[in-house]
Amino acid sequence: MNENLEKDYLLSSRKRRIAAFLIDHFTFSFLIVGIVFLSLGTDFMDENNFSNLTSKMLPTMLIGFLIYFAKDSIKGISPGKWVMGIMVRDENKPSEVPSFGKLFVRNLFLIIWPIEFIVLASSQEKKRLGDKTIKAIVVKNPNKPEKLPRVLALVGIGIAFFAFTFLFAGSAMKNSDAYKVAISEIEQNEEIISEIGGIKDYGMMPTGSVNISNGYGEAQLSIKVIGNEKDLNVGVYLTKEPNGEWKLIELNK
Repeated sequence: MNENLEKDYLLSSRKRRIAAFLIDHFTFSFLIVGIVFLSLGTDFMDENNFSNLTSKMLPTMLIGFLIYFAKDSIKGISPGKWVMGIMVRDENKPSEVPSFGKLFVRNLFLIIWPIEFIVLASSQEKKRLGDKTIKAIVVKNPNKPEKLPRVLALVGIGIAFFAFTFLFAGSAMKNSDAYKVAISEIEQNEEIISEIGGIKDYGMMPTGSVNISNGYGEAQLSIKVIGNEKDLNVGVYLTKEPNGEWKLIELNK
């Protein structure tokens, strides 16, 4: 290792590296899942053919994983490393960033991340296998941004994750055939209509689950019914046979 390393750069602590990895893993997992869901569309719950789902998922998952393994390609800094104020540098020339190819190979070792964690925790040089393979080091960034924008970026990632999950899951649920049948059954239920003084609208997002396997379906939904006089949460349980329609089994209020 360059003898002048300590004069210009300080090796990152293991804690910072682990924190950066967790941030990256969360961020890019969210990105991959988001890309996959967007490619499937909000009506994917009603797809009975698993091979059709797979054909849509594989290309987008491949793109997502390529982005994940290339996460340090911009100046040796990934989102997690940017937040934690660290960066990847060449072991022999700490002022230089390893090539894109080397950085990509380095991150391929994250496939065996449990082993990488063990190696990093036990290595006196604070290196994992990926670092040793391409002769890289992870150092503190002397030009790291102020703490506030880094904290705000981390909070923003978390908010984006929960907002996307909530909105997409809700949209997918409302676009499912099971939900449409449930709404139809609610609108034909005279007891509910009488109790709430007529149906005015429905809640923004239903909760519950819709599962389809080999053509058999099961759905448990909780739907907020907004009435003219009061609101009511209605629980609906439906099932589906292969090539059949959703059928109401139970309705609770």
